[in-house]
Amino acid sequence: MKLAYLDCFSGISGDMLLGALIDIGADAHSIEAGINSLPIEPLTLAVKKQQVMGISCTDVQVVCPTSTYFRNLTTITELLTASDLPEKIQNRARTAFRLLARAEARVHGVPIEQVHFHELGALDTIADVVGCLLGFDELGVDNVVASPLPWNRGCLEMAHGVYPLPAPASVELMLGIPCYGVDTDIELVTPTGAVLLRVLTEEFGPLPSMIPHRVGYGAGKSKRADTPNVLRLLIGEDANPTNVVSIEKVGVIETQVDDMPAEHFSWLAEQFIASPALDYYFTPVQMKKERPGTLITVLASPSDIPQLVDLLLAHTSTLGVRHWLAERRVLPRESVEIDTHWGKAKVKIARLHGLPPRIAPEYEDCRRIAITHDLPVDAVYREILHQAMSLLSS
Repeated sequence: MKLAYLDCFSGISGDMLLGALIDIGADAHSIEAGINSLPIEPLTLAVKKQQVMGISCTDVQVVCPTSTYFRNLTTITELLTASDLPEKIQNRARTAFRLLARAEARVHGVPIEQVHFHELGALDTIADVVGCLLGFDELGVDNVVASPLPWNRGCLEMAHGVYPLPAPASVELMLGIPCYGVDTDIELVTPTGAVLLRVLTEEFGPLPSMIPHRVGYGAGKSKRADTPNVLRLLIGEDANPTNVVSIEKVGVIETQVDDMPAEHFSWLAEQFIASPALDYYFTPVQMKKERPGTLITVLASPSDIPQLVDLLLAHTSTLGVRHWLAERRVLPRESVEIDTHWGKAKVKIARLHGLPPRIAPEYEDCRRIAITHDLPVDAVYREILHQAMSLLSS
């Protein structure tokens, strides 16, 4: 398993993280191309090596047209949908901007639909969020762990006036993350940096048991008198490869209804499929007054809980939703594309130490082949499974 550790000893911002990713090996040109697949004003990434208090690091500046157009959440979501970004990147970016919008809504006491992003909706913030997600994806990182965050003092001039540090939106996004106080008066944790941590990791603490292979440094824009203002990124392998079952946090969201037409569950299922939900299921239950009802359960990454809570409240008849964090143990798995008699098809392979691998052909590929060649889907499934097993054994 490839691990990444974010050592945020001087905080984190979007451009610091993007710089660290490029410094450690992510390709700036492919990241720039991915960002420019959004229907936005063309931009470039100005990348340069520099030294900060003797540490060689990478500075990234997003060069884009100056715009006074303040985008809202709906506009940014539409931009992501219209892009050529992989679905996984789109979903994570949507989650990031939804979390940013919720933070701004709480700070200003307005509905999320009325939030206009100002600094957060600028092109460079869109570039930072999308660029960092693309960088981690390119580097093939399986799990991200981050250090506790520094909580500093001071003030910062923003669109609405002078605010205390950390910025109010940053504070909203840092709630629940381990922090410690530091005596410096420059902004260390930006809203963009905080929301990227929310999307990328659920684990904060010391360096996990890992074998570091590479290190990268991303430069911050401000100077500190006593500490290099850089973000350190480590990438390596799990130091305990025999412990193949990973432990993850997963959000569980539930509600039950007894007054929703049956046809609406089909619509709800379509909404879940289009969302970042990991899984969902409907369970028949007997509710109070002996009414038959349905328990709706959704599994999601912790950072996606707010979006899926909103989805349930909007698309069901419920008046309330429960959610909590559960711990799950997951086998390492990979998706492999193989050549078959009918073309390429993907199979999932899961492994448990000392046992033969578990192989499962992707249903959608089996379905596509069955329709194209007018074959029973079971016959296609069995043939792909046989070919995958033969390939692994050889």
